[in-house]
Amino acid sequence: MLSPATRAIVKATVPVLEQRGTEITTVFYRNMLGEHTELLNIFNRINQKKGAQPTALATTVLAAAKHIDDLSPLLGHVKQIGHKHRALQIKPEHYPIVGEYLLKAIKEVLGDAATPEIITAWGEAYQEIANVFIGVEKEMYKEAAWESWKPFTVTGKDLVASDIYEFTVKPEAGSGIDLAKLPIVAGQYITVNTHPTIQNNQYDALRHYSLCSVSPANGIKFAVKLETSKGNPEGLVSEFLHEKVNVGDSIKLSAPAGDFALNQELVKQNEIPLVLLSSGVGVTPLLAMLEDQVAQNPKRPVYWIQSSRAEADQAFKTHVDELLAKLDNAKKEIVHTNVSDRINAKYLEEKVPAHADVYICGSLEFMKAMIAHLKQLEHNDDMIHYEPFGPKMSTISV
Repeated sequence: MLSPATRAIVKATVPVLEQRGTEITTVFYRNMLGEHTELLNIFNRINQKKGAQPTALATTVLAAAKHIDDLSPLLGHVKQIGHKHRALQIKPEHYPIVGEYLLKAIKEVLGDAATPEIITAWGEAYQEIANVFIGVEKEMYKEAAWESWKPFTVTGKDLVASDIYEFTVKPEAGSGIDLAKLPIVAGQYITVNTHPTIQNNQYDALRHYSLCSVSPANGIKFAVKLETSKGNPEGLVSEFLHEKVNVGDSIKLSAPAGDFALNQELVKQNEIPLVLLSSGVGVTPLLAMLEDQVAQNPKRPVYWIQSSRAEADQAFKTHVDELLAKLDNAKKEIVHTNVSDRINAKYLEEKVPAHADVYICGSLEFMKAMIAHLKQLEHNDDMIHYEPFGPKMSTISV
């Protein structure tokens, strides 16, 4: 339990964190990964480069400072991050390293303003916060479908859009994994552990990919978009999987994770429509949700809204149509931004029922825009669910 004096000092640093939080976390990552290069086998260096990871961490630290009197309101966000940590196999022994370099970064950025009292208070606060994460993640490790990383064989690789492959994988002999009994929740992701042999890479690279289906009996399915910048491959893992990994090859996966899931209390009823709103490869987890809704209750009204740059980039066209055809009341809206305007508040006002349960997935920019539009239209926060392809805390306002 933190003392009143410690809590007061931490709360007093909120204005500084609001102004310089991302600067502190950028220095933190630079120093920690520079001196602990083994952690480069865990952290996503693309998110570091783009600034998404420092921003997400800064948001988390700021939220903790604002709620240091009572961290319970942050438990939902802690669980979201905890799922990522469990999937990446981040363990309790990693937390002291993070704490050490976070305090060093605060001192480096703030200089003399980071008094011994402030550093001591933040050291105590960090341990309190770390204990919350460690406790949540301990339970997640217990509940995981399998421990650590398991080898899987690629049994299928299908092009489902101009830049998206769907991979099907099955566990290798001796893994102890029974696909027929594997519990998968629509909206979850798996984490791929690779060692790309491209871009002068020296380290393992881990990436989360959403599951395309809740029916794993014939193999676990996930989709990978080739990340590019100005026409050139940018995503280390996506380029490796697209260009180098083929049917018959072996990859390692950690167990399915994630808290992006359909409200099961609403799946069986028909009064509140389901809206599935995606952009690009963000369609992947929503495809699994559509499959789940069809299987459980095909009478529920479903609105499918899918945005992509062009028709060639529209993923899973045939499969989506097959699933929608099994519903009694389905509406489909397709937006190609090369010939149409991007989805805005007016579009959502016309296409999305005000009382609907809405699930959104896409890039961070898409997520922020859709959430802002829906809130502008006064949709209930409890009826807006989302999963960005990037650090989730980057979409949170604290």
